Amino acid sequence: MTRTQSAGRRAGVLLPLFSMPSSQSWGIGEITDIPLMARWLRDVGVSVLQLLPINEIAAGQTSPYSAISAMAIDPIYISLHSVSDFTANGGESRMPLGDQAAIRSARNAARVDYDAVRRVKADSLRGAFEAFYEVEWLRGTGRAGAFAAFVSWEDWWIADYALYRALKAQHGGRSWTEWPDPLRRRDPAALDDARRELEREILFYQYLQWLADEQWQDARAASGGLALFGDFPFMVSTDSADVWSRQHLFRFDATVGTPPDAFSDAGQDWGVPVYRWDVLAREDYSWLRARAKRTAKLFDGYRVDHLVGFYRTYSRPLDDRPGSFDPPDEPEQLALGETLMRLFLESGAEIIAEDLGTVPDFVRESLVRLGIPGYRVLRWEREWHETGQPFRNPPDFPALSVATTGTHDTDPLAVWWAEAPADERRAFARLPDIAPLFAPGHDPATTPFTPELRDVILELLYRSGSDLLLVPLPDVFGWRDRINVPATVSADNWTYKLPWLVDRMPDEPEPQERARALLAWADECGRIAGERT
Repeated sequence: MTRTQSAGRRAGVLLPLFSMPSSQSWGIGEITDIPLMARWLRDVGVSVLQLLPINEIAAGQTSPYSAISAMAIDPIYISLHSVSDFTANGGESRMPLGDQAAIRSARNAARVDYDAVRRVKADSLRGAFEAFYEVEWLRGTGRAGAFAAFVSWEDWWIADYALYRALKAQHGGRSWTEWPDPLRRRDPAALDDARRELEREILFYQYLQWLADEQWQDARAASGGLALFGDFPFMVSTDSADVWSRQHLFRFDATVGTPPDAFSDAGQDWGVPVYRWDVLAREDYSWLRARAKRTAKLFDGYRVDHLVGFYRTYSRPLDDRPGSFDPPDEPEQLALGETLMRLFLESGAEIIAEDLGTVPDFVRESLVRLGIPGYRVLRWEREWHETGQPFRNPPDFPALSVATTGTHDTDPLAVWWAEAPADERRAFARLPDIAPLFAPGHDPATTPFTPELRDVILELLYRSGSDLLLVPLPDVFGWRDRINVPATVSADNWTYKLPWLVDRMPDEPEPQERARALLAWADECGRIAGERT
């Protein structure tokens, strides 16, 4: 084992940042809402908040996995009410009436209205920048110096990112693959000309990242010891600052996906370029090291998305040739995966691994050697090779694991129970802690999902052997709301919002009831961390 990561037995929840707006935010969860959410979580014995990626996504997109930068925070998460360049001139009350109406509508909407929020925030942030430029930057004030220091410190990623964003805006939002050839292939003279021509626009995009970074660090400090976990996506989009600036690290004659398996007869095609592992190796994986460094600066820990892809990447050529794995054989796959996992561990953040789907045994054995916990999703934890395929009892889960009811991609617990086949419900009901719920002759296959069943399942997971418990917040309440339905495009995907504003949760009856239950389970099962407020 490379090192011990365990921080003891802890309880955590999964909730995207966009899902937790407060009364001050603009219809979407924002950076300054994190400490408000943290207050409720700490008071219920939760010590880990798992977020989804917060990287910037393109206009018109909603998936946090469709990033145009692996490094930049999405400006949609900036809290305007905390930006002095915005509030100094009257803030929200001085916005155009149409923008004020759009924000009121976004606040009242049951789902996140990305288009409205992004449009109004872009206008307001532009105005804030113009004020900063005139009042601070041109006069060389202390704030201007702090901004310049940030840009200098983060130059290793922000220089290419800001230039990419300025060029993308100049070309009407089109992908870099459609830019004029000198810019597309990054001709040095063309880039120098662009930097001079777009100097102020480049400064604008750097300013946004400065605001986001300052708010992020302040939010972490104000979260009272709550550990923030991020998500390390396996890939980035073709149209991204990273791929444009490092084209030599990717293959463009194929796309990444998954092979056919029990979940999909055709497999999956994600439409993103393929890593050139040989080139990355020659450069000592410097770009992945940089990504890990950036992620560790923002988070206490992070989930490695699509873990198996870092051991063996499945890709499909753009022509009719069959797909294949790279590297092609197990020894090479193991060597690559363990090299990359050690690289992530060296970032200094705590690492957990999304090892779901079709994952070879040697990959999970590798995680154990490295001391990296994989996932134990209750509904999938069965003795698949035994007669009747009985469910594994959660108290028997290994300490080096993450116990959970599901992920952001799965059916909520209530939906799983409602739609599970009869034999699956009956097998689940044979677990020692579940069986007493069903009187003799009472068939679990005909029993609805009740609050009592919800709580017995949650308590069972609290008592699991896994050191880390991460439960999607909708499952804590037994709701049927989904964060995402994979392989679909819908107005409901990635737009989920809590039914209450996070700063008002402590006063709402349902969160109060859940708080008592969660705190009792955390206390009884040894998952309390730190003092409660």
